[in-house]
Parts: sequence; C-alpha cells; structure tokens
Amino acid sequence: MKDLFPRVRRWQRGYHPGQVDAFFERARAAYEGKPGSEAVGEEDVRGAAFDMVVDGYQTATVDAALDRLEAAMVRRRRAEFTAERTEDEWMAEAIVRATSLYPRLERPAGERFADANGHGYAKEDVDAVCDSLIDYFEDGTPISAQAVRRATFRRARSAKAYDEAVVDTFLDRAVEVLLAVE
Repeated sequence: MKDLFPRVRRWQRGYHPGQVDAFFERARAAYEGKPGSEAVGEEDVRGAAFDMVVDGYQTATVDAALDRLEAAMVRRRRAEFTAERTEDEWMAEAIVRATSLYPRLERPAGERFADANGHGYAKEDVDAVCDSLIDYFEDGTPISAQAVRRATFRRARSAKAYDEAVVDTFLDRAVEVLLAVE
C-alpha cells in the first residue's frame, strides 16, 4: 500500500502511519456518506491525535491535511445550512458562538484561565493569542483559524501557567467560530 503522506527522515519520529491511515479512511467514508460508516465531525478532526513513532508520517503534512478536512466539513455544513436557511442566519449563529468567548477574553491578562496544577501553558503566550482574538472581534484585525490552531506555548509552572485542558477547549471553540466566518 502506498503511503498517504510523506515520511520523516530515517530514524526520526513522526505520526503513526497506521493510525493516520485508519483515521483518514474513516473520515473519508463518513464525508462521502458511505453506508455503515462511522460519523466523523469537525470536533473529531480537531481532536485527532496520533502516537509518535520512528519513520512515521511528517507531522506538519498530516496536520495540514487535518486542517483542510476540518475546513471542508465546515464549508459543507455551511452549504447545507444555507440551502435551508439564509447566510444571515448562519452568521447570526456564528456571532452567538463568538459571544460565548467574550467572558474569558474580557478577564485581565494572567487571569483568563485556571492556574495549572504543576506544568501548563505559559500565561503570557496564551494571553497573546487571546489579545489577537480580542483585536479580531473588536477591530477586525485578521487572524485565521489556522493561526489559532497552530499556536504554541512555552511550558511554565503553577501560578505562571494556565491549565492546558481548559485553554485547549477554549481555543477549539475559537477555531470553530473562526472557521464559521472564514
């Protein structure tokens, strides 16, 4: 069988090819509506995770394919929605989802999320992404779902760090909102 994605250089680590292939096969069957296929939604794509193995697939290439798949799913959902309703109604729902982000964004920097119990994401790095979201919502300063999705944060401890799970959940919601309006 031909690899779906390029592999890392010899002896380097990348995503487990069998896991990646199985996920994309399942996602393709669901997207194409094949009878008996297991449902795969945008949140499944956002939450996809694969083990790292020697001689695996290049992570950046697989991540880019996941981004395209998620965007395609959102476009399809939007097309189905607007076929029955209006584009204005779609945007109104996106605005409602966006307003669910505001309470956290309105908190002061350093207090937007729960402190980490041990290690977590550096508060100043997360706050910088939050500030970019504020600029987007208030001034229209461009930011893409991909930029939010690709944000990386330094590790920090306790009071200098936010709880990773809480931040990840919030950023997933922000990506969902941004994809809805892109």
